[in-house]
Amino acid sequence: MKDRVFSKELDKKFEFDEAVASVFDDMLNRSVPFYSEVQELIIDFLKLYAKSGDKVLDLGSSTGKFLINLNSQIKDLELIGIDNSKPMLKQANIKVKAYGVENISFEYADMLEYSIKEFNCIVANYTLQFIRPLNRPKLTKRVFDGLRDGGIFIFSEKIVFEDKKTDKDIIDIYYKYKKSQGYSETEIVKKREALENVLIPFTINENITMCKEAGFKSVETLFQWGNFVTFIAKK
Repeated sequence: MKDRVFSKELDKKFEFDEAVASVFDDMLNRSVPFYSEVQELIIDFLKLYAKSGDKVLDLGSSTGKFLINLNSQIKDLELIGIDNSKPMLKQANIKVKAYGVENISFEYADMLEYSIKEFNCIVANYTLQFIRPLNRPKLTKRVFDGLRDGGIFIFSEKIVFEDKKTDKDIIDIYYKYKKSQGYSETEIVKKREALENVLIPFTINENITMCKEAGFKSVETLFQWGNFVTFIAKK
């Protein structure tokens, strides 16, 4: 279904409700540059680090698309997705049933309280940016503690630039990109207003520092388009 959420008047901040969940896949593909390519890149890295029987956790699994794609390319993994949006989980379970996938489980949970233990790989696709900044380092530390030795944490985030002029320039370029994807000026402005104080991005350095302070021995960027970055942190 095509994303038209912000084509009408809204009287609330952005949330992952039924309206958003029903169009979320289209929203991601049209709002995040190279979204599909980044997902494939992450899967290629998981092919190098995950082996049969390993546990993989998707933090903020939304409609389940990533785990379903991962399962189609790497068999015999134990795949778990958690999300605190019931509408998203509803969509995810519909997909899993439709594809007949049996080794993916989705759980309704607060990732700040979820028991993260003995995972080989943990993924978070544009998830941490919705966690309050004060809680983000705590979650990252819990991710580190929940990984087995040699495990990896791959996460993608919208970021801000330290240089204010560069940050403004890339936002202008990004809005031009969104227009090219069929979003109107009104939709772009309304979504920006709805996300204010809901999506709070860090700089690249802040994300790297947060991971290193959590204990990760290595943190690198795998991909960047403007203000969208994918990181890999190794335990």
